[in-house]
Amino acid sequence: MEIRSSNPVLSNKFWPNLTGFDRMTVEGSMKKIGYLLSLTIASALVSAVLCMNAINNGNGGLYISAFMLIGFVGGFILALVIFLTRPANPATLMSLYALLEGMAVGSMSLALELTAYSGIALQAVFGTMAITGTMYVMYASRIIRPTPAFNKIISGLVVSIMLLYLTSFVLGLFSPYDVPFLHSSGPIGIGLTCFILVVAALTLISDFGFIESGTRNGAPKLMEWYAAFGILISVIWIYIETLRLLAKLNAYRD
Repeated sequence: MEIRSSNPVLSNKFWPNLTGFDRMTVEGSMKKIGYLLSLTIASALVSAVLCMNAINNGNGGLYISAFMLIGFVGGFILALVIFLTRPANPATLMSLYALLEGMAVGSMSLALELTAYSGIALQAVFGTMAITGTMYVMYASRIIRPTPAFNKIISGLVVSIMLLYLTSFVLGLFSPYDVPFLHSSGPIGIGLTCFILVVAALTLISDFGFIESGTRNGAPKLMEWYAAFGILISVIWIYIETLRLLAKLNAYRD
């Protein structure tokens, strides 16, 4: 069975060990996507409220930094564990990932609400919904197809971007330097964020193709969880990049 995706989580070479009698369906995948997204949203809202309470008590900076660090680093490590071990019962680990990412996204959104401008989080939510809907329409109408060449190109870009962010994180921890333009609000920095956002959006094309291919080829039921996990990663990435783009545009205008 050949099922391809540019999302590393949905790589075809990891599937031979995932077996079962029940088969993957679109409906089952959508239910699991809804479940994981609901956990992420709930965690984000709770985290934002906790950070806001901490701000009122004079500890807001500490809480926001801690939540972002624990959420992003913990989520990254957990995603690697899921990617490398391919657990036969991934629901618990994926649920924990959704909670961690919600913690990070909620605290990050609040920080930008306070430092960029009020309403940026809501704009990013609507932007993410619009991008996701647009990508689905483009996929469903066959305007963009997840061909093997398309998936290889997007996969290579995703890995390169992740290495870029990882380099920036390490440099930030151990040196006063950073990756040029990655976090700047000038024209080049804005252009770079736009490019990264386009790549993040295009991963959804591969994710949709993965679900369709898995359903058509009778993939094991378990693959619904991995498909939902891949969609979750893409949507969170789109939201973060939308937030970053809006913040950069606001800073550039000022």
